[in-house]
Amino acid sequence: MTKSDLQSELKTAMLEKDQIRTSVLRMLISAIGYYETQKGGAGYTATDEDVMIVIQKEAKQRRDAIIEFEKAGRHELVEKEKRELLILQKYLPEQMNEGEIRDLVKDAITKTGAKNQSDMGKVMGVLMPNTKGKADGAIVSKIVREELGF
Repeated sequence: MTKSDLQSELKTAMLEKDQIRTSVLRMLISAIGYYETQKGGAGYTATDEDVMIVIQKEAKQRRDAIIEFEKAGRHELVEKEKRELLILQKYLPEQMNEGEIRDLVKDAITKTGAKNQSDMGKVMGVLMPNTKGKADGAIVSKIVREELGF
């Protein structure tokens, strides 16, 4: 997914008068622009990987907001964040299921010889290149903790 792909999607959403999708895509394009400015200034153009990083970050913000709004009993905001998250997920690669992640974690533990909590960094270092963009880091971390027994 490139920035220009997202801009084309925005035009389509605007023509279809899809307000929520238009809003999410505008926010996403703005976040990519901010990322470009932070990364390299006016002349920097986001790569496909940069765009994925921004989409993942925005999706994570929605997941975190959903949790917080649920705790606060703000159900109307929970629904809004869920709708936005669904739109963002369309632009992310298919996510791994828990079984796939658990298999990768077991392999990483075997490769690194990890035995306890202090070895978690080694395991995560092996896992992250294989799960980047395909699994939420918090879920991967949770499964590593479970498999290491803490």
